Amino acid sequence: MKSFSEIRNSKPSGEEVYSSVKNKFKVKVLKDKKGYTAYIDGDKLDTFRSEKDAKKSIDIIVKGLK
Repeated sequence: MKSFSEIRNSKPSGEEVYSSVKNKFKVKVLKDKKGYTAYIDGDKLDTFRSEKDAKKSIDIIVKGLK
């Protein structure tokens, strides 16, 4: 069984299609075989069908973290 630190420190896989800094948070979107996965400060947010949906959800979450 994987420990929490192994899961937390694992590197995301996929092609990076978007990377930016929003309100001091590093955000990126990776494209993999399941779809577009959004990350905020290295934490996985969710997997989406389109890059546009992933970016929109990142904006909503970052506004809530303000």
